[in-house]
Amino acid sequence: MVRGDLNRILIALSLSCSASAQWTTLESHTTAGLRGIHNAGSGVAWASGAEGTILRTTNEGQTWQRCTTPPGGEKLDFRGVQGFDRNTAVVMSSGEGALSRIYKTTDGCGSWTLLFTNPDAKGFFDAIRASPAGGVVVGDPVDGKFAVFIAGKGATEWKRSAAEPSALPGEALFAASNSSIDLNAFVTGGRSGAALILFKKPGVRQPLPMPASESAGAFSLARHFEDWMIVGGDYKNPDDSTGTAVFVHAGNVIIPRTPPHGYRSAVAWDETSKTWIAVGPNGTDVSSDDGKNWRALLSGTGKNWNAISLPYVVGPAGRIGKLKR
Repeated sequence: MVRGDLNRILIALSLSCSASAQWTTLESHTTAGLRGIHNAGSGVAWASGAEGTILRTTNEGQTWQRCTTPPGGEKLDFRGVQGFDRNTAVVMSSGEGALSRIYKTTDGCGSWTLLFTNPDAKGFFDAIRASPAGGVVVGDPVDGKFAVFIAGKGATEWKRSAAEPSALPGEALFAASNSSIDLNAFVTGGRSGAALILFKKPGVRQPLPMPASESAGAFSLARHFEDWMIVGGDYKNPDDSTGTAVFVHAGNVIIPRTPPHGYRSAVAWDETSKTWIAVGPNGTDVSSDDGKNWRALLSGTGKNWNAISLPYVVGPAGRIGKLKR
């Protein structure tokens, strides 16, 4: 057998295994829309969403606990959550001005402390990344610059970053899945088009060939080594597959031959199957060749997901799923 034949067989087997995976629906005991999910490891995961909803599991998703609502947070929309362990997590709400907040628990979500409130009356928090080492929050542009707030050890004390990237007219982030940022970069969308912006090079933007409108652009990025997979599209036209994914390798943007089959709000790298997994309202797609080709998961549970932190996904009406191989 020649080497080329072996490679083709391995790719085919990987596609077959990926396509056979599916989401198993879990009982969340809530009907609130969920957009935040974070697998903290050791059987612990945290989820968050509308109506002040925060959930926690400590047994690999078998049961989900409804956490105490943070003070004054009954009507907040918690778009992002980051769990440090079974007892400690930070949660971010999204909303205009003071409706964007950051809370922290250190007692397994029995109580919450308000850490930070958006100081910009017209600001809007879009995504958070946090760990015991520190954190970053990025919000929509204020006075022509993306609002960036950072925290040091413990992610407890937050302040405005001294290096806030400039924004183009009509440019913004999307708070669809708490995955438009990571600790190295963030992606944008809007009328000015999509872009990848690095925190270390805030004056440099990498344009992305994705749709440009108030409802379109790049929605999510995930990093594997030095490469980024970026997904998005137009959430008002969820079945349109135009510009729904790009792969950035060594500064080069690679456009897929077969894109995801519609708007995708979140993407993640699955180390077990060596595949990328992207989710959205009309389905789930996987790619085993760094985004050159995407294949739909053939499962009835593959639809209506907002955010992903493997092996978990969350969606509207309290939906939580777990990847079953």
